[in-house]
Amino acid sequence: MRVGVLSATAATILGTLAAVALVRLGRFRGRLLFSGMVYAPLVMPEVITGLSLLLLFVALNVDRGFWTITIAHTTLTMCFVTVIVQSRLIGFDRSLEEAAMDLGCPPLKTFLTITLPLIAPAAAAGWMLAFTVSLGRTMHGTFSSGRRASTRPVRVISAV
Repeated sequence: MRVGVLSATAATILGTLAAVALVRLGRFRGRLLFSGMVYAPLVMPEVITGLSLLLLFVALNVDRGFWTITIAHTTLTMCFVTVIVQSRLIGFDRSLEEAAMDLGCPPLKTFLTITLPLIAPAAAAGWMLAFTVSLGRTMHGTFSSGRRASTRPVRVISAV
């Protein structure tokens, strides 16, 4: 449960920022590479993603455990949050933000007081989907878990 909550929260924050960057920044240098990296876990097989994360953790000489499982689940679930929040931002009325900025509201405060409350339902839906996906993934947990940490799905599959 801790892995699910932490990875869903991190995925929601990072996925929301990625969606804002993809929708609001228009065409920027590296946009194709950035969107490809964000959406890669949607189309890439779970075994390939898990194995590549294992190779990354081994190359960096990181002890595998709770935090590596959380990082692996965050990388997997972030793309789901990005898709949901991006679809909400595309249909978003920008005139509300422009009105707030015309009245003297700085951009960060505009984002926090206008944009964020309006995309909060999409972010909440993204968090719930990320949590649900994180609870059911066994391959990422298998490759990124160490001797001391494991997830419940990995334990169930191992017992079978």
